[in-house]
Amino acid sequence: MSTEARGKGLVALLVNYNIYIMLAALIVASTVLSEHFLTAQNIFNLLRQLAPLALVSIGMLLVILTGGIDLSVGSVAAIGGMVVAMTMPVLPFDGGFALILCVLVGVLSGAILGAINGVLVAGFGMASFVATLAMMTMARGLAYMLSNGQPVRFPRDLSTAKILTAFGAKGVPGIGLPWPVVAALLLIVGFILLLRRTSWGRLTVATGSNETAVRLAGLPVARYKFLAYTICGGLSALAGIMVTARTAVGTPVTGIGLELDAIAACVIGGALLSGGKGTVIQTMIGVLILGLIGNIMNLMSVPAYPQQIIKGVIIILAVLLQGVGARATRRV
Repeated sequence: MSTEARGKGLVALLVNYNIYIMLAALIVASTVLSEHFLTAQNIFNLLRQLAPLALVSIGMLLVILTGGIDLSVGSVAAIGGMVVAMTMPVLPFDGGFALILCVLVGVLSGAILGAINGVLVAGFGMASFVATLAMMTMARGLAYMLSNGQPVRFPRDLSTAKILTAFGAKGVPGIGLPWPVVAALLLIVGFILLLRRTSWGRLTVATGSNETAVRLAGLPVARYKFLAYTICGGLSALAGIMVTARTAVGTPVTGIGLELDAIAACVIGGALLSGGKGTVIQTMIGVLILGLIGNIMNLMSVPAYPQQIIKGVIIILAVLLQGVGARATRRV
């Protein structure tokens, strides 16, 4: 094989599998740097912490695929957690059905806020950055108003609270895999199938790839955008409920900065902010990469502020690597 052919093969490998190479490198480095990394306790704790981010990142991916962005996901997550915590004590009944109702109300509240974003973007043509930035501010303010700025603790005497707390803290018997991770895996598989195997998924991607062509084909572009923002809002609220289940406290500060991590996960996973490109699997790889960066720095006792700098540098390098690889592919 000639040197030129080997060079082309190396470039193709770098472009097509760069995030997998990065993930493998981080796993190897984490294993070498800390003897506690590969312990079951650490792995399960890491996955439990990443489950809410995984849900938000799926919702963010749907919005990005349509060519938009959603900056309100962190605030909507706070609303979801607050609504569940405040709904429990006012229901006239207790138990499993009450929990299902609480979760549905929380998810519905997030979906309604996401639908408002969808109406502003798809219906009124407002820039997604502006619409969701406004919603980010309003939803956070609403979370503070609902709680008067104070945390809302789960009522300890209610079975509803005990079941939800057990869901957030415990795992599958005999395996130990946390229940939030199980729920996240089911949703991940579901959205992989939806995007790959349904016309809705393919047309959602097409809306961001070539909106004009989709519109000229007589398809309702606004509907696909509206659904993307609505689903994103619902998933964000569900992520907030997961966080609340782990802490047994609904707080108005839940999800601060979550939108930036979700965007970073999508971009690291290869999604284009211009729309039309991105997959759930690669986005989940981006979530794992972000999680591993934070996890190994925690295990090495790196202070919080330097962690933010290091994480930002790695994100920049990941995006630059993708850009360099893409340009190299075009030249080849």
